Amino acid sequence: MPPKRKGPLQLIHGEVDDISAQVDSLLKDVRSRVESTESSLRRCQELQISAEKTLKRLTKLTKADESAPVGNYEQRKVEEEIRLQSVLERLDTLSLQLSPPGPSNAAGNASKEDSEDNADDSGSTDDDDDDDDDDDDDDDNEDQALTPASKTDPSTYTVLRDFAGEQEGDLSVQRGEALMIIKKTGDGWWLAQNTRGNRGVVPRNFLKIGSGVSDEDDDENEEDEEDEESDEDEDDGDEELTDEQERSDSPHSNWSTVRKALTEIDATDVLSAMGAIPSGFRPSTLNKLLVDEGVTYRGSHYIQPRLSQSQLSFSDLFLDADTGKVRPRQVRTCVCFTLWGCRNIPTPGVGVQVLSRHIRLCAFDGSQVLSNIHTVRATYNSKNPKTWSFSPRMTGILPSLLDGDCFLRCNLEAPDLGVLFELGVTFIRNSTGERGDLSCGWAFLKLTDDTGNPVPNRTYELLVNGGTPYEKDIEVEASATRGTSVGVFQQMLQAGRQPKLIVKFRSPNRRTKIELSLLPDTLLHCTSCIDLLALHRQMLADTLLMDRPTMQNADLICSPVLSTLPVLLDQPDLLDAVRSAWMDAKNDMSRAQKRDSSHLKQEFVKVYMSSAYFLLHSPLLPSYRWADPPSEDQRARVIYATLEALKHSQYTTSQLGGLQMFTDPTHQHLAFDVTELTFDLLKVAR
Repeated sequence: MPPKRKGPLQLIHGEVDDISAQVDSLLKDVRSRVESTESSLRRCQELQISAEKTLKRLTKLTKADESAPVGNYEQRKVEEEIRLQSVLERLDTLSLQLSPPGPSNAAGNASKEDSEDNADDSGSTDDDDDDDDDDDDDDDNEDQALTPASKTDPSTYTVLRDFAGEQEGDLSVQRGEALMIIKKTGDGWWLAQNTRGNRGVVPRNFLKIGSGVSDEDDDENEEDEEDEESDEDEDDGDEELTDEQERSDSPHSNWSTVRKALTEIDATDVLSAMGAIPSGFRPSTLNKLLVDEGVTYRGSHYIQPRLSQSQLSFSDLFLDADTGKVRPRQVRTCVCFTLWGCRNIPTPGVGVQVLSRHIRLCAFDGSQVLSNIHTVRATYNSKNPKTWSFSPRMTGILPSLLDGDCFLRCNLEAPDLGVLFELGVTFIRNSTGERGDLSCGWAFLKLTDDTGNPVPNRTYELLVNGGTPYEKDIEVEASATRGTSVGVFQQMLQAGRQPKLIVKFRSPNRRTKIELSLLPDTLLHCTSCIDLLALHRQMLADTLLMDRPTMQNADLICSPVLSTLPVLLDQPDLLDAVRSAWMDAKNDMSRAQKRDSSHLKQEFVKVYMSSAYFLLHSPLLPSYRWADPPSEDQRARVIYATLEALKHSQYTTSQLGGLQMFTDPTHQHLAFDVTELTFDLLKVAR
């Protein structure tokens, strides 16, 4: 009869017993001084890595992974975790005792001279051991000053070049300084402690394992450093560190902003420690870019004309001399898609109130954002909060914030170009009232296949990953493991529990294609606003290319519409007010008037001035704030009441709108600024 096959938990139990026995043997050898300190430290570090790997595998285990029923599964799993944590604490304490103390400046200079004389590292290590034997008391004091931390992998590293702290939490170091590494993380920023007891994070590529720095170390490739550390890290971990390091070194990467978001202690870290949110949730990456980078990633910036390299003409705005209209431009990538829904999206736990569920979209190539960041708010049923839907049915026009029909135009040449979808929630803590933005996961759809051809128009089910777009193999929720199960049925159940995003790519109709060709080379927005954006583009061309006396004239242009309309892309409720008023105005036009471009522009100016422009100067309209229900309700009431009052005033006085509304004593408005009346080309052009 064949022996009974052991389950995953039983196998880990045996591994923990083996590691515990090896730790006991190591402690016995250290007390009896059977081997050198370096050999003992190396054995200790190997056991640490083995224990951490086992703990990582243990945390990912679920009851479904067992081939046979296991009684008291959760209790046995907790017992094994406690045993492993105890083993790691013993190894941490032993590693700190075996690690050599940080050298003084004199020692650093001496090691540098030894390296310049081509002395062996082993020789310098033996000299350090002799010095350690003479100064045992000092070593004991330093060991007492170092506090063991959980999940650490301490070792001595030497700084290759100076690093000045860029923000709070960074550790400023100088070349040749010795550091004790307290904790290694996958983002390339390690927690270190210097010889004076100061702690902070330092970049990994500024460090070299061992003591002493020579002039040749500055020219060494970073791959050599990774080879030296290959015995300590997993192969997959090394690849991830290399990827993160390349992103942090790239001048065009957004990783610095993401690193700042991940290293700052905010409400997200507190909630994660409390267990109020799933382990795969992170601070929102795209929201951090929107907040920290100003208008750089907003739609109001991308609809402005782009200047050419000579700064004397435009690179994306041209006028057809024969027709007097904007010349259509074809771009490398132009797609239309619809957000159908999300399923199995985890919800934050107790203690937080969700203000908004949404998806932020942008063009992405794996390292940087290549377009504006567009936001679509999701709706959900309180009975099934894990399922999100978009574009709900309603009377009247669909608000642009809820519109899941989007388009992307991008003229950049990137082999890995695709659409990044970041699922997020805006929340408020019930206890403190603190607001925050969480990423519930992300999905990425590459727009070309391996041969460079566009992806076909069909429905895609995208797996939602946890963490940030710069992290790999992070699960949204720890219970939804991706490991292979024993049975096929279990695999099917496991796949059905995975969070997914459903997106449908489709072909636009002929009219939409023509209007899309008039828009900027790079833009991502909802398809319901294409006609307004195309009309704005035509007005830009008329003002900048046709009505200007000379192309070298950079004087202020009197155009309130051009100066304020881009702001509406950042305030979707005002954009919807213009859409509604413009739709009513077009319904009253004849077919001949709709085909007359000059008549359309004149009427649009009147509609805009008597709707959005008036609302922008209304003292009753509160400032726009994202995901603030009281503010959104008040703005909705003011917008509706103002538009109804303006319609009634126009009907009774037979006014067609325009600036006459501001001279009416019954309507109050704020004072004007010259920047709101004139279009400054040099200030807004990209």
